[in-house]
Amino acid sequence: MFRTELCDLLGIEYPIIQGGMAWVSYYELCSAVSEAGGLGLLAGSRMTGDELRAEIRQVKERTKKPFGINIPLLRPEADDLVRVSIEEGVHAVFTSAGSPKKYTQRMHDAGIKIVHVSPNATLAAKAAAAGVDAVVAEGVEAGGHNGTDEITTMALIPQVVDRVDIPVIAAGGIADSRGFLAALALGAKGVQIGTRFITTHEARVHPNFKKAVLDVGETGTVITGRALGVVRCIRNRLAERLLEAEKRGAGREEVLEIIGPGRSERASIEGDVEEGTVYCGQIAGLIHEIKSAKEVIQEIMEGAEALFRGLEKTAAR
Repeated sequence: MFRTELCDLLGIEYPIIQGGMAWVSYYELCSAVSEAGGLGLLAGSRMTGDELRAEIRQVKERTKKPFGINIPLLRPEADDLVRVSIEEGVHAVFTSAGSPKKYTQRMHDAGIKIVHVSPNATLAAKAAAAGVDAVVAEGVEAGGHNGTDEITTMALIPQVVDRVDIPVIAAGGIADSRGFLAALALGAKGVQIGTRFITTHEARVHPNFKKAVLDVGETGTVITGRALGVVRCIRNRLAERLLEAEKRGAGREEVLEIIGPGRSERASIEGDVEEGTVYCGQIAGLIHEIKSAKEVIQEIMEGAEALFRGLEKTAAR
């Protein structure tokens, strides 16, 4: 029922993209999402070219279905990651944090679809003009790094849809069939989901991290790091120190000193969810149990169909 042009573009059954989350999105999760009919993404952001190549080959051993790579273009390794993606013949590359223009022709020549993540309509239009195949419009509800404009998903999606002539993928604050259907109603052709896929059996992240997401509730995430860039994470001891410093006007250097090195790994890999950065979206309050990636996708699609039929009956009254 909900097969959109995004499905045809990416060769997938359902218009659901799994977020390429650093320290979370490895071959186990990526292949499970793709095998279940969505598009799994490997998080290239914290990998070397050799590490990415190994992950790609692991995915290929587990599924013959399309999958992609997420590459933030500000990373020094971006060129190498793009090269590996082309050499290994992935189906799609999702870029962010920079201009995709230098890569679009190379991707298309290699038969790869390129999708760019944008936090506002102006940047989405620039990405479209640069030749990308689709854009992800990500609202500030999303976990992790967000746009400095802090535009919400509800406000962002229709504005991006009105500015571009390519498929728009909604991201930020979507975790169930209601968010999925709402995104389509706003004009999106699909959704990208991150936080919900953290709490799956296949996500390679410390159990403490998953439990923190399950326990956070609707008010438990905060935005920190405005001196450096907008980051949404769970409120913990580290976040409280950052918020206090920002409140008294701390500058970039002090904020960097408080953050220190390796905070995201400390939470995701070591399980320190008080002194590590726990990236998490505002939608976490809807998530109450760990499920498989396949169960998550099936519940979203089946629930959306039931909701749609209910709306049809309401409209017919």
